[in-house]
Amino acid sequence: MLLLKLIGESFLFAFQAIIVNKVRTILSLLGITIGIFSVISVLTIFDSMELAIRGSIEQLGDNVLFVQKWPWEGGNDYPWWKYYQRPEPDLDDLKEIKRRSLASEASAFMFETRRTVKYKSNSIEDVSVMGVSHDYNKVMSIDLAEGRYFTLLESQSGRNVAMIGNNIAENLFPGISPIGKEVKVFGNKAEVIGILRKEGEDLFGNSSDNQVIIPINLARKFVNLNEISTTILVKAKPSVSNDELRDELVGVLRSVRKLKPRAEDDFAINETSIISQNFDTVFGVIGLVGWVVGGFSLLVGGFGIANIMFVSVRERTSQIGIQMSLGAKKFFILAQFLFEAVFLSLFGGIIGLLIIYLLVLMSKNFPFELILTFQNIMIGMSVSILIGLIAGIVPSWVASRLDPVEAMRSTF
Repeated sequence: MLLLKLIGESFLFAFQAIIVNKVRTILSLLGITIGIFSVISVLTIFDSMELAIRGSIEQLGDNVLFVQKWPWEGGNDYPWWKYYQRPEPDLDDLKEIKRRSLASEASAFMFETRRTVKYKSNSIEDVSVMGVSHDYNKVMSIDLAEGRYFTLLESQSGRNVAMIGNNIAENLFPGISPIGKEVKVFGNKAEVIGILRKEGEDLFGNSSDNQVIIPINLARKFVNLNEISTTILVKAKPSVSNDELRDELVGVLRSVRKLKPRAEDDFAINETSIISQNFDTVFGVIGLVGWVVGGFSLLVGGFGIANIMFVSVRERTSQIGIQMSLGAKKFFILAQFLFEAVFLSLFGGIIGLLIIYLLVLMSKNFPFELILTFQNIMIGMSVSILIGLIAGIVPSWVASRLDPVEAMRSTF
């Protein structure tokens, strides 16, 4: 009961300090408000961005490995001249992976290029045209709004068929259904058999809305696969780890390419965790910058809280003396002022969080959805409380050490 009474009185004193000395208190709390706003807004933006990026990365599949010419790892010592000499993965590599791999659930071949796509007098330039092997939909998700995927016969024979993105459908076929119509890709007619569901762009600017997907055996009639970047996608079985699948693929590909035991791999096996790790480093640095910037504001805010508390101790010196003469312990006085400092700091922190919350509500046109998480709210509250404790400890200690007789004589 005593603790609750102490907390209640401290809250009232803190509230009175705000009401009685509005301008002084608000200016003093401004540092805390700006500091919490700076730190939590940075954390909110980059947590939200990280969620959006991870969502985009997860669409690639966390159990899918990408056999390519170039590794995804970067850095200043990236030996591009060595990787440049490597051959691109080809359909023979895919054939052997399918035949020899026991750890994979499915595998597919793909490449991407940019071309103009036409329908009668309508045309769209710089469209992403993907050539894929038949099992592509078993490795990557293909979400169709209308129509169907390629049949095995269409894939093997390289029949003139295509699936198109939502934007392609809307721009080339305004007001009519594209299914059964023919578009021109590589100057060649292809029947539209499917429309991809609209999904919008991810943070990397990628979107299936502006894609045209055709069978690889159709695409290779117009594109030399040895002159473009190609990828083999391999999906691990549910019970197989990426490391196990990687080891198996290394063995298969080294055997297929007849590499000597001491020769380096002439291929790269990439996975989405590489992208995630790179972004973890970037977000770690940016988060640190946010804390440094916000830390200066919090430091100023802490001095503001300490200033308020020193003034409060001087104004209530005689009251402190009366409390002590009536039997109040030094700990009670110290705790009373310390709680008051915490509540003042907490008020500033709550204002900062409210500003962030309002900005989140108004951020509908932001490139990605902003989310003020419970974790970030708790970080903001915890930092506010910590600043209040640090800023209030010295004034509270001074108040608890006052001589009761001298305090009661004070006329301040």
